[in-house]
Amino acid sequence: MQTLNAIRVAQQLLLSKVACATCIVDATAGNGKDTLFLAQNSPENGIIYAFDVQKNAIATSKKRLMEHNADNKVQFILDSHANVKSYIDREIDVAMFNLGYLPGECHTTMTMPESTIQAVTDITNQLSHGGIISVVTYPGHDNGQKENRAVRDYVITLAAEEFTVLCLDMINHGNNPPILYVIEKISRK
Repeated sequence: MQTLNAIRVAQQLLLSKVACATCIVDATAGNGKDTLFLAQNSPENGIIYAFDVQKNAIATSKKRLMEHNADNKVQFILDSHANVKSYIDREIDVAMFNLGYLPGECHTTMTMPESTIQAVTDITNQLSHGGIISVVTYPGHDNGQKENRAVRDYVITLAAEEFTVLCLDMINHGNNPPILYVIEKISRK
């Protein structure tokens, strides 16, 4: 089993932050794996806002969390992550994005560069001091390449005095493997 993949690395990098986070965003609930990770590793007073535009994704995520008795601190939001500001008006400690389309479902519904950049920008602006965001992109298809370029173009502009940005790319893998970006707010600005 490959231990160094974008999602596992994102979870490991976020784990210590999740352990003390009180406001958490799963920007792409999908099948609920990241939501479950966040729920199981956050404090009792933590609230997780799990966004998805697909009813079946929300239903699958809810079921997964209920099966693990981890649904008590999750608020599911059937809406685009681009509207995060409409639901959260406080500092965000941790956010996870796992972009693309819902595994096992039709590929016509997927995250889009415009809404993703809106969400990443808004969450970056609401990020607490020491807060962290992970974004996993999937450049293996046309829209995924556009979305990856948009994310990369955005994070490169973040001021080094305020943010540290990590990019993890499996450089010896073919077929455009997932790419992980991690944004950490290091200044109180």
